[in-house]
Amino acid sequence: MKFKKEQTTQDWLPFENIYENGLIFYKNAFIKILKINPINYDLKSNLEKEAILNSYKNFLKTCDFDIQILIQSKKEDISKTISQINKIHETNEKIQKIKQNYVEYITQMNKEKNSSSKNFYIIIRKKVDILNKTNQDFANEENKAFEMLNENYFKIKETLTRCGNMVNEINSKQNIICILNSFIF
Repeated sequence: MKFKKEQTTQDWLPFENIYENGLIFYKNAFIKILKINPINYDLKSNLEKEAILNSYKNFLKTCDFDIQILIQSKKEDISKTISQINKIHETNEKIQKIKQNYVEYITQMNKEKNSSSKNFYIIIRKKVDILNKTNQDFANEENKAFEMLNENYFKIKETLTRCGNMVNEINSKQNIICILNSFIF
């Protein structure tokens, strides 16, 4: 009987390489992923909303390079919360009833509202021509791409911070793999 080697996620993802610094090489392009922690626009006053929209327009004007905005939405899992509530042992019947009603309430709200969590990402890339390139030429292309993607990251960070958002670069191989896995599983 012949056993087949188990493949890891990295084996069948279409990426050619994920570097330790967080860059991804895919189809003749280097890619950098930025995670955006957005503001709650709905809680802002009309004046603040106008300022945010103007800052966002400046962000779009500043981006003279390709970007992709990606929103990942996942249904909220409240089972851990319910489990923690159920672990609380209470002898007082009134408090037990309140606890039971609260579990029923959050379960119902989750069903009605389809509670979900969202992650926001901006993906930037730099195409490279690798045909007939030596290893040294490719290393030079990699360094140029890294510098350009970092410049673009700082442009994005500067303009989106003016909108009130936090921008974080994903700068490690492990974090990139976790993000990619979150889209698969």
